[in-house]
Amino acid sequence: MELKVYKDYNEQSAAVAAMIIDCVKSKPEALLCFATGDSPKLAYEIVADRAVKEKVDFGQCFIIGLDEWMGIPPENTGSCHWYLHEYLFKPIGIDETQVHLFNAFGDEKEECRKMNKLIAANGIDLMVVGVGMNGHIGFNEPGTDINSLAHAATLDETTKTVGQKYFQDKVEIGKGITVGLKQVMEADTLIMVANGSKKAPVIKRAVEDNVSVVFPATLIRQHKNSFLVIDNEAASELK
Repeated sequence: MELKVYKDYNEQSAAVAAMIIDCVKSKPEALLCFATGDSPKLAYEIVADRAVKEKVDFGQCFIIGLDEWMGIPPENTGSCHWYLHEYLFKPIGIDETQVHLFNAFGDEKEECRKMNKLIAANGIDLMVVGVGMNGHIGFNEPGTDINSLAHAATLDETTKTVGQKYFQDKVEIGKGITVGLKQVMEADTLIMVANGSKKAPVIKRAVEDNVSVVFPATLIRQHKNSFLVIDNEAASELK
C-alpha cells in the first residue's frame, strides 16, 4: 500500500481524479468500479469537469457501482444510483450501455450473479472505495468473509445510523448489496479515500491495526497495488 497525504480535501480530490483520468487515458476500455459517499464526491466532479474540458474519451470504458442500499428507489437522492448519475454519468455523457449498477429491487441472487459474471469476464482495472466508520469497504461489514463475491449484506448498526445522512427524509435501511472483498482485493488498482478529522480514528486503525476482516479497511495493506489517499485531517492520528 502507498500512503498519499495531501494538504486538504481539494488537493486530495484532484489527485484521485488524476489517477482515474490517467487510467482511462492509458486503457480507454477500462472497467472502473466506483463507490459513492462524501469522500469521493469532489474527485468525481473534477473528473467530469476535466473530461469535458480536456476531451478525455470515456466512450469505451465500462463502469460498475460498488454497492447499493436495498429497497431504495434509484430516483431517491440518497441512492448510489442517483449519485453516480448525478456526479459522473450525466456530466460526462456516459451512455447507459456503459454502466452496470445493482438493482435495489431485483432478486438478490440474480443481481449478484450478474455482477459476478461481469467482473469475472473483464476484471476490475481501477476501483475507488471509501471507508466506513466501522472500517467497512462497500457493504462488506466487519467479519465479512475475505473470499466473498457480490452479496447482499445485513447492515451494521453503525452503517445504518451514519447512512441516514445521505437521505433527505428518514428511511429504513437494513440491507445493502455489494461487490465482495475477494473482488476488491483482485482489482488491478485499489484507491481508498478518506478525509476530515472524523475519519482520523478510522485511518489510524486501517494503517496500524492487525490486518483482519474484523476491520476490513486494514486489508488494503495486503493489496498488490493500492493507494490510501487522504488529507492532513484524516492523517492526524497516525504515528
